[in-house]
Amino acid sequence: MRPCGTFDERYSQDMAIFRIKRHWVALIGALIFLYTFPLYGSYYFISLLNSISITVIIVLGLQLVSGYCGQISFGQAAFMAVGAYTSAILTGKFGLSFFIALPISGIVAGLIGLGGGAPSLRIKGFYLAMATIAIHFVIMWLIPHLDITGKTQGLHPPPPQIGSYVFDSDEKIYYIIITVMLLMTFGARNMVRTRVGRAFVAIRDNDLAAEVMGIELYRYKLLAFFISCFYAGIAGSLWAHWIQMVHPEQFTLLHALNYIGMLIVGGGGSIPGVFFGVIFLRLLEEGVMFAAPLLASAFPWIGIHPAASMSVSVFGVVLILFLIFEPRGLAHRWEIFKASYRLYPFSH
Repeated sequence: MRPCGTFDERYSQDMAIFRIKRHWVALIGALIFLYTFPLYGSYYFISLLNSISITVIIVLGLQLVSGYCGQISFGQAAFMAVGAYTSAILTGKFGLSFFIALPISGIVAGLIGLGGGAPSLRIKGFYLAMATIAIHFVIMWLIPHLDITGKTQGLHPPPPQIGSYVFDSDEKIYYIIITVMLLMTFGARNMVRTRVGRAFVAIRDNDLAAEVMGIELYRYKLLAFFISCFYAGIAGSLWAHWIQMVHPEQFTLLHALNYIGMLIVGGGGSIPGVFFGVIFLRLLEEGVMFAAPLLASAFPWIGIHPAASMSVSVFGVVLILFLIFEPRGLAHRWEIFKASYRLYPFSH
């Protein structure tokens, strides 16, 4: 946010992410808060931040392929599973370090994700969505039927380790998760400002016009799917070593729908929208989890089953309300606020 009367005088200022001193103060303050939070935060909130950070990485990948490139994907949960199992196998069965397995997991998920991007040149919209759903079911059928994945028993990957120091608690692995999340966010934010990001936007807005202008549709669509699945694989690796348990039931189609919902609530085509959508729905889910037992005790005639399923019901209601009243998501409301802030105290 820049107040009224603040103008860019050089191209470097216009291209910078953090343009004024206030931006740098906010950044430094946020980093200090994040990296000192385990010193005074409770276990519950540290665990919540771990979960939110991993989800942010997943939805960032989905934002790049859907929000920026316009390719609908319901396979994010399956590619997260690929990353989680790859990391668990490399560290648990082959003895590789977590810090080596982490990027390899992203690359493996990205390469498998190219299979999801392959149909994107010939089909789009509803048909592409169905193709990615089919890929989800294929991957999630294969995982419990392979010996190397532990079949239905799953795998137990070891915690990350540097020398004799083991990241075997939420407070310790928090620093790894937060650091990776910040790096992936910085990478995504810069990517959308490059030639690749502009090509994604052109394909999203009008793929025929983009092709006429010389953009190779197949190349960039495959690249979008690769990057999206790479992000999902990185998130899956972090998830596996945080939970220290990988099982097929952790990566269902319902999780993929939740990621799509976070993208809708936050707003497509916006990196800040990822944070808005993830934080809003995760906090809403936590609030509903605490409110459901109170509702069941206050209104016994409702029964325990409706109260237990309230999280899914509230998610559906919130999604419908956003689609009707704020289809461009919370990011659009944030842009309106920034515009009014820049013009203050003028009314025009």
